[in-house]
Amino acid sequence: MASLAALSPFILLCTFASLLIFLLYSLLNFFTSNRRKLPLPPGSLGWPYIGETFQLYSQNPSVFFASKQKRYGSIFKTHILGCPCVMISSPEAAKFVLVTQSHLFKPTFPASKERMLGPQAIFFHQGDYHTKLRKLVLRAFMPAAINNIVSDVEAIALDSLRSWDGKFLNTFQEMKTYTFNVALLSIFGKDEVLYREELKRCYYTLEKGYNSMPINLPGTLFRKSMKARKELAQILAKILCSRRQMKRESKDLIGSFMGEKEGLTDEQIADNIIGVIFAARDTTASVLTWIVKYLGENPSVLQAVTEEQESIRNCKEKGDKEKFLNWADTKKMPITSRVIQETLRVASILSFTFREAVEDVEYEGYLIPKGWKVLPLFRNIHHSPDIFPDPEKFNPSRFEVAPKPNTFMPFGSGIHSCPGNELAKLEILVLLHHLTTKYRWSMIGSQNGIQYSPFALPQNGLPIRLSLKT
Repeated sequence: MASLAALSPFILLCTFASLLIFLLYSLLNFFTSNRRKLPLPPGSLGWPYIGETFQLYSQNPSVFFASKQKRYGSIFKTHILGCPCVMISSPEAAKFVLVTQSHLFKPTFPASKERMLGPQAIFFHQGDYHTKLRKLVLRAFMPAAINNIVSDVEAIALDSLRSWDGKFLNTFQEMKTYTFNVALLSIFGKDEVLYREELKRCYYTLEKGYNSMPINLPGTLFRKSMKARKELAQILAKILCSRRQMKRESKDLIGSFMGEKEGLTDEQIADNIIGVIFAARDTTASVLTWIVKYLGENPSVLQAVTEEQESIRNCKEKGDKEKFLNWADTKKMPITSRVIQETLRVASILSFTFREAVEDVEYEGYLIPKGWKVLPLFRNIHHSPDIFPDPEKFNPSRFEVAPKPNTFMPFGSGIHSCPGNELAKLEILVLLHHLTTKYRWSMIGSQNGIQYSPFALPQNGLPIRLSLKT
């Protein structure tokens, strides 16, 4: 009896533990079963593997998004570029994913882009590593750093315009060259001239496969792009080696990445440099192409921009100060800045951004499964008549009043917003200053068509003829 009495506390403890475990298991099962009962958002996943990729990229994305939103509402599922996705199209949902609950959604891209840019690129990370990379990129691209390269950007702009004078141009292709050269300047400083052609050759091959299906077979765009990506990494390794031998500090992006305190590997640096080129080039070139089109179609807006820019030029010519543009000059261009904002809204170069749910997430009664891509649809928000009246009309004056929060997100939002937006604005403003004050242009052929590859662009890249004003 004594031994049984001694065991009583142990038996009671085991019984209590068993009851506690049973209770916890029941609660877990209750919440899990409820989570499992949550429906997926409405929508279609399309064909196996291919999904609805072709429907999205073969037409006006506004048509694809609007038809889905009309049929299913502001949240719906689809399947693009090999990934099941949930698309959201309200400011509140965008804020939920990008800002207030951003820890539940890691930045990501389809598999083809991730492999081409490199797994260590800033786009694919959260936490301390992302914070560190963002700080390094901002250090090279914040106003305090880029105000030192305004004259160099201006030199690139002037060289570009001189080479276009009197010619028929594919605006987008020429703007891609301009933005590529500015990107290389911001990354490599004056050293970019030494490697420009090598970098251009490899990168131009790489970019052709960004939106291809990740099928690594001979002859596919993906295979060719991955080969070019390997060559690009070899060129970058050569540049890093040369920099280390010179032991010279610099304030460009590669110098920021190479700091001894940063401890980044060559692979990490290469992934992030390729990523920055990707982020800085086609998007800004697309914006510039649309600006040329909208200014050409809206003479009164072009006149207002031209007068603003001529006023800046005249002030510099009358004074004894430096005749070249400086950072302060770019802050005296409110009309031109509103043109850029309205172009970003109407054209919505980035129709959406990619995030991935890091765990099962409930939103508005729907389940967003772990591992699914989540796409905030900037284009839908920017073209909502409830937010921007008469949304298809190009009207820069609407930005005389700041838009409501989470309704205008051309550079994304939250901790993963584009860290290079100041550089993008700078190179656009500098080019527009000289374009509007010194040149005139006329658009050639029909200007109503739009092509998608994958950015929305005027048909055929907007053919124009450019000439000096007389």
